Amino acid sequence: MSTDALIADRIEIADLFARFARLLDEERWEDADAVFADDVVVQSPRGGELRGIEKVVGFMRQGEVEGQHAQHTTTDLLVDIDGDQAAASANSLVYYYRDGQAPHFTGGLRQICTVVRTPAGWRLRRVRITPAWTREN
Repeated sequence: MSTDALIADRIEIADLFARFARLLDEERWEDADAVFADDVVVQSPRGGELRGIEKVVGFMRQGEVEGQHAQHTTTDLLVDIDGDQAAASANSLVYYYRDGQAPHFTGGLRQICTVVRTPAGWRLRRVRITPAWTREN
């Protein structure tokens, strides 16, 4: 793989993590296929193991709280590309707030993912979310 192709893939994967955060923040569930592979598996302490976009989106919809917003900030992204698949990990800070107010709940978590190249671009195939800490204000 050429250096230019590797750099382009890394940029696309970084953009994928940003799209994932934005999907969560804006609750744009109809855009889930721009983030997840059809056969996605998401593992988290809250949701257990969810298989497929419909199950993942259904779980995210259940977490909606009237008047509450979230801001996900992804940091420390590491990507190891191997052909049409990549191992990627990142830290995420999540702030839950209401309009015009400081966050009332904050958490830090770790995401460990398998990312795959699809005809539509890079997509998350496996996502394991591990909370590191929480703080209630």
